[in-house]
Parts: sequence; structure tokens; C-alpha cells
Amino acid sequence: MTPPPRPLRIGNASGFYGDRFDAVREMLTGGPLDVLTGDYLAELTMLILGRDRAKDPARGYATTFLRQLEDTLGLAMERGVRLVTNAGGLNPAGLADAIRALAQRLGIDCRVAHVEGDDLLGVRDWGPGVFAANAYLGGAGITACLRGGADVVVTGRVTDAALVTGPAAAHFGWAADDWDALAGAVVAGHILECGTQATGGNYAFFAEHDLRRPGFPLAEIHPDGSSVITKHPHTGGAVTVGTVTAQLLYETAGARYPGPDVTARLDSVRLAPDGPDRVRVHGVRGEAPPRTLKTGLTRLGGHRNEVVFVLTGLDIEAKAALVRDQMEGAMSKRRPAEVRWTLSRTDHSDAAVQEEASALLRLVVRDRDAAAVGRAISGAAVELALASYPGFHVTAPPGKGSPYGVFEAVDTPADTVPHTAVLPDGSRLTIPPAPTTPAVGGPVDEPPDELPLPPPLPPGPTRRAPLGAVAGARSGDKGGSANIGVWARSEDAWRWLAHTLTVGRLRELLPETAPLKIIRHPLPRLRALNFVVEGLLGEGVAAQARFDPQAKAVGEWLRSRHLDIPEVLL
Repeated sequence: MTPPPRPLRIGNASGFYGDRFDAVREMLTGGPLDVLTGDYLAELTMLILGRDRAKDPARGYATTFLRQLEDTLGLAMERGVRLVTNAGGLNPAGLADAIRALAQRLGIDCRVAHVEGDDLLGVRDWGPGVFAANAYLGGAGITACLRGGADVVVTGRVTDAALVTGPAAAHFGWAADDWDALAGAVVAGHILECGTQATGGNYAFFAEHDLRRPGFPLAEIHPDGSSVITKHPHTGGAVTVGTVTAQLLYETAGARYPGPDVTARLDSVRLAPDGPDRVRVHGVRGEAPPRTLKTGLTRLGGHRNEVVFVLTGLDIEAKAALVRDQMEGAMSKRRPAEVRWTLSRTDHSDAAVQEEASALLRLVVRDRDAAAVGRAISGAAVELALASYPGFHVTAPPGKGSPYGVFEAVDTPADTVPHTAVLPDGSRLTIPPAPTTPAVGGPVDEPPDELPLPPPLPPGPTRRAPLGAVAGARSGDKGGSANIGVWARSEDAWRWLAHTLTVGRLRELLPETAPLKIIRHPLPRLRALNFVVEGLLGEGVAAQARFDPQAKAVGEWLRSRHLDIPEVLL
């Protein structure tokens, strides 16, 4: 009897541009791997790389990855580990050339390929100020590069999950319409993409694990697309159903998770413990992807400046009113297009520590004209140093202002995007869009039939307590919107959560969301609710419109809010 094929072991060594530098070496030396991925791109990263490319057309890629390869490229080749990364950013060909030069200098035999076609900046007029326009490609180009013999594959803007779907499809020989298998790989890729968030990082119940140095995750992917999420032995953190659930809910929305390779049905995902630090992911169903590709536009939105005034001791409100009146008077001759004041009452009465006696008054100004937010603002603030409220000081010297970016997502027909795999021998292979995409109004555009919610808990005594006593949460950003995923830790807690945490209740608990459109998506198999709050982040993370510009802590804010919870759950 022929034994089943060995699973493909895919690890991750980077969740963002700036992640742990030593992770590549740690993953290569910590245990067996077949493929090592690295995710370096985010909306904010595209702004950073765009500004790099504007200064030097030869740049535009994540230089960190090249530096990481200085002492790990030979190790990867010795161990037969293929490297797949989106560190190419806005210049994948440039990074591929730099890796070839590095390999030659080090005397390493290494076949490098890259994927291009995502850069759509020159294909049409995207409007004023746009300096990066990139379609989110799928994994098919990566598949072609690996099948062409590549040891290292560099991409530009692909979906985060494509770093896993591409190698899995190449290894198992999946067809482009093996929807369920591809969907399983997409789910595994989504779990891996943020690195240590799958192994306990940023986890609501962080005190349950040793998180001083969590290990990076890996997925053992099987021929049917199912997987086991785990990590190398003797590394920190933990892989549990809870840590995997938290990452599954991160930066997603409803039951359908559309991408260029496949639409994964998140309402079909099943999780089960599979031993210490092992979680089995199975049952994932897939559907055809949409006919369009998400295209991210990054434009220069203007210039911004910020001053944070420290107000200490008594009469906080009066002090805030005084300095605000003074600054408003200084801005009267040329008021910036946007002026935002926020008073954070971080002060405590009768505090034994000065910082605990202080509140923060934050002024943020924006304008297309750099002069309107530069010296005009910082100079006005400095001039008040001896002429305002008692105890006047600021958290940092006011600066001259800085440019900020705006991210916008638009749809581009998939068959108009020149997805191309550039193989190690230099030959170019055109990658067609995924087959049998649905017509407009097809499955991706229709909400799926929701799974039934469980019956509510029977009435009983309640106690006022924070939501976090019975539920976890994780939140994040998608352009100008935020998502808040909330999950219950037991079936009874899910019965209560599903009927209690409505859109109306969320508005009450998080008043900042009250005027905004909120969509609630139940995911019963995960015992979870996912909320999308549209417009909470203004024009996106690069615009830095609010105190928490990526909505990273909105979930923890929600967990800290008190409501009446059944005593049987506490």
C-alpha cells in the first residue's frame, strides 16, 4: 500500500517590514522546512517604498530581506529550503537582481525568479498624487516560478496568502480550479502571514503563555488543502485553537474571503487540537474568485503636523481651553484644511507621580500646502512656552510637518493585469486569470446563507464585568475601515455572545463607532462574530487620522468595556 505523501512544511519568517531580523535564521535552523516565506508588505509599507523609489528608481524593495540573506542564503540552499517573499515591493526585478549578485559574490548556486505585472502605475491615469498603483496578484505566478526550478521567488504586490497557495499548488500539482484545496491553502496562508500573531503574539489571553520571544509559525499542508498549524520545537509562544482563531479573524470580514486564486469560505473552517502546539485546520470550502483584482492606490494626501500639549494638575479643562484658544487665534490668518483637537484625560487626582497627574491635548493639522502646517503651527506652539497655562510643556519639540499618504482600493478586471512569471533562465511566462470566474452578481456578490445561531442562554443572575472576562478579540485595519473579531471560549459563552453583542450594543460600548456603518458577520463554527466598522480610520493608516491609526487596540478597548454577564460564565 502506497503511504500518503508527506505534507509540505511551509514556514513564515516575517509578518511586516521591520519584523524580527533573526527570524530567517531561526526558522532555517529550528527544524525541517520545505519552503520559507516572508511577508513584508502592508498599506503603510507601500507608502514607504514609494517614497524610496521616488528618491532612487533602483530602490523600492524591502532591503531588510537582502540583508537577512547575507548569512542565510547559503544555509537555505544547503537545506533545500525554497524562499518565497513579497519583499520585491515596487521593484521585484531589482531585488531579484540584487539576490543574484549576492549569490555570485558569496559563491552560492542559487536560481532566482520573480513575479511582475502588479505595478499598474503607468497603465492609466489614476488621478492626482498617485505614486503607487498595484494589483493584488494570486499565487499562480509563484507556482510557475517554482515549477521552473526557482530556489528563490521574489514578488511585488501579491495577496499575503499567495505566498502559501503558490508553493502548495506547485508541490501538489493542483489545477487552477481545485477550489477546496486552494481555499484550504488560503486559510493556512492567512494564519501564517502575520508571523507570531499565530503563536500567541498580540493574543487577548497573553498571560497564559510565555510570550517573551514567541516562535514563528509553520503549516504542514496536505494534498487536500487541509493543514496543521504548528511551530518549531523549543520556541516560545503557543499554537492553540484560540491563537489560530484570533489570527483567522484578523483583517477579514464576512463568510466569503475573496482573493485572486479562490474565494475561501471562512464559515466552513473547522479547527481542532492535534497535540501540543498543533492545530488542525480542515473542512475549508472554496468557490471561484471574482473577475476583478483589488488594486491598491497610494497617493500623497498632503502634509500633517502634530503638537501634544501636556496639562498637569488642576483645572485641566480650563488649561485645554486656554491653549486651544491661543492656537486657534494663531491659525486664524491661514487655517489648515483640517484641524483636530483631542483631549485625553490620562490624569489622576492627587497623583504621587507627575506623569499620572497629567492629561494630553493633541492637535493634528492637515493641508495640501506644506507651509500651512509647518512653521505656522510649530512656531505658534513654541511662542506660547512662556505665555500660556501654568506648567506648559509639550511631549516633543514641534516639527516642520511631514507628508502623509492616502490608501484607496479599487477593482481592476483580472484579464487586463499582465501577471508574468520571470523564470530563472530569464524566460517570461504569462499567467492567465483564474478560470470560470463568476459573472457579476455571482456567488461572491451574494451573502451566503448564514449558519444558524445557537439558542440563547436561559435567564439567570448576572454580574457587571468586562467583556474580556468571557471573550477574546482582535482588531485591525482595511483601508479606512476597521474590523473587530470577537470569539467565545466555550459553547455557553458563544450562546450568550451571539445574542448579546449586536451592532446596537457595539455602538453603545464603543461610542466612537456610533455614527458609522457597522456590519456584523457571525461565524458559528469559530464561535465568533466579526464586525466591520466603515470609515473609522478615515483615509487609512498612512493618513494617521486617529490615536490608534491601524485599529490594533480597538478589540482590547471593547474587551475592557463592562456589561451584564451571566454569572454562570464568570
